[in-house]
Amino acid sequence: MVVVAEETAVAAEHVDLQKDHAGLTDLFASRRYFRKFDRITGYLTRVAAVMQGAGDLTKNEVEILTGYVQGLSYTFRALSMKYLLAGRDKVHGTGALTMDTLESGFPVFNELLVMANDAQQAGKHLSNMPGPETLKKQMVNQIIGERQIPTRLQFALSQRLYYEELQRGHLFWAQNDPQIVWLEGLDDRRRYLVHWATYDSQVNLPTIYLMEVEDDGGTPLARDQHRWPEVQAHLMAQSLGGLKLLTIAKGFDEAFDDLHPKRLRRLHLGPMYSHTYTRQSGPLRDVLAEARAPEGQDWALAWTDEVLESERVQEERSGWFGTVEREVFALDPFSGRGVDTGATRTERAIILPERPYQVLAERNPPGFASVVKYVVSPGGRVLRY
Repeated sequence: MVVVAEETAVAAEHVDLQKDHAGLTDLFASRRYFRKFDRITGYLTRVAAVMQGAGDLTKNEVEILTGYVQGLSYTFRALSMKYLLAGRDKVHGTGALTMDTLESGFPVFNELLVMANDAQQAGKHLSNMPGPETLKKQMVNQIIGERQIPTRLQFALSQRLYYEELQRGHLFWAQNDPQIVWLEGLDDRRRYLVHWATYDSQVNLPTIYLMEVEDDGGTPLARDQHRWPEVQAHLMAQSLGGLKLLTIAKGFDEAFDDLHPKRLRRLHLGPMYSHTYTRQSGPLRDVLAEARAPEGQDWALAWTDEVLESERVQEERSGWFGTVEREVFALDPFSGRGVDTGATRTERAIILPERPYQVLAERNPPGFASVVKYVVSPGGRVLRY
């Protein structure tokens, strides 16, 4: 009955089925949506640990990935405060979260842009708002003295909590500028792990990049006041989901003669499938419909892991007498797919609760044999299949 009621509530939001975006104006559907993502982001950190155990991620990569997932969790927490009273009558400005119902199941890109703008003005808003304790006392007085539901005060408190969350920082923004981690080497050649992330505006999905770079410049990259800003600007300009890893890596290799990209990795987190909230087509949609899972278990999160590795180095002439190193990247050798994907290998995976997984295993739809499955048990343990 809970699932049916939830479907009915959200179905009301999809009046125009030609639109890819929908606002969650139903209060209970909105809160269930945020609870769903709170669970998913929690499971993702456990998936990262399982991947490390299987040798798919290094310790540094796990720490970086966990940091971005935690930031994504904080972003959803902030948005849940912003839209805590979505759809409540008698309160102006409650608004509704706009989500991508067709491509991703995540909030649309504009939600993160507005959030970033709000973060710049969070201090100003908080200075003009009563404190949480004052608002709570006013609520109690209105409930006891006036025997009214303090909806406006609840909204004021939710907005204060929203701005407080923004002021704490460490959220996943539309653009998360490159950061650098030293791996090894001190003198002539140093090795770094550079990482950054974006929220893809075309498909409304968080995307994380990790690049291992060898540096033979005179000044270590992390302390170079000239090269490091240029590297950051270059990487952010190339962080487009539609670009192949080969294009990004070769562009970087040619732009910086003393920086050599040895490995580039990109993780697309999503889409999130839910029989209740999204309208994607394909086997996962059918699996969730057949599973009829209870609230909190009606979802599946897919992601794509692309890796491009340097195969060898060749020297090219530079100027009249100089030479520079250029990377030759290894492409997927199977069926010539490397040219199409621009990657050495591409792996697809999904994480889903136990009940939908059972239906997926029984149906065994084409194309899922090579997909890695991470299954969440009722106790919250993540198992890999």
